[in-house]
Amino acid sequence: MTTLRIDLPLPAGYRPDDALAFHGRDKERLAEQVDGLAVRKGVVLDGAPVLLAIGIDPGAGTARCTVDTDALTPRIEAQAMESLAGMLGLRIDPAQFAASVRDDALLGPLVRQRPGLRVIQSATIFEALTWAIIGQQINLSFAIALRRSFIEQGGRRHPDGLWCYPDAEDIARLDAEQLTSRKFSRAKADTLLRLARLVADGQLPLARDAEPADVAERLLAVKGIGPWTVNYSLLRGWGHPDCSLHGDVAVRSAIARVLGQPDKPSLQEAEAFLQAYRPHRTMAAAYLWTSLAMQTG
Repeated sequence: MTTLRIDLPLPAGYRPDDALAFHGRDKERLAEQVDGLAVRKGVVLDGAPVLLAIGIDPGAGTARCTVDTDALTPRIEAQAMESLAGMLGLRIDPAQFAASVRDDALLGPLVRQRPGLRVIQSATIFEALTWAIIGQQINLSFAIALRRSFIEQGGRRHPDGLWCYPDAEDIARLDAEQLTSRKFSRAKADTLLRLARLVADGQLPLARDAEPADVAERLLAVKGIGPWTVNYSLLRGWGHPDCSLHGDVAVRSAIARVLGQPDKPSLQEAEAFLQAYRPHRTMAAAYLWTSLAMQTG
């Protein structure tokens, strides 16, 4: 086992709560473990099980990270660095959005209530894409249970014992019955396998530096993937700062609240509302999501 140690500088005023909450969603801790200010995450990178560990030290302004794997290569090291940056939410600078809405009557107060909110990414683009498909459930607990089944079906254990979120090659080897036997709908199972096989075969590259418009065009050509999945994946996978989540039910509910309206806006109305916040629509969606929690809790 090789251990690579990396210290990542954190921006001034970094708030760890966003990362800790995102990575701590699965209370059974199958592939992620959150304890205090520490996160441990299992993931397959370049075909190898890798354990990523993050210790957040806000006082020192540093995230002390380790990468543990039996097969450390320059490619895995580079991918691990990308994963760690996304897991900490370092891709999008929230200060730019905060400055743009300083005098905004609707979203300005939300930013002042929770300054420094960060949009956290999944460890890999493939994880973000598959979660976007799996997570489209009315019940979040059921969606997280499906995700656990997905990891158990396609993933591998790190020598440390933590399960690793699978890569496209792992999932491409499955068949639909393996997923439907674990409560996946046939349509969802087919979409996941179709996506994995396209990625594994090289027909659907998931380059991090790809243009968002190109990403959208390629993904929308995959049967079973629609605009919401594309935008959510651009947000959670690529860390694109200008995703329009007008198709998200929670975003539309939050827009209704900030506007003081009893009913959710239509898709077209929500899209027009978010247009005003270009090129920071990702942060606008993040604050709208958070506003629901602030008002209910």
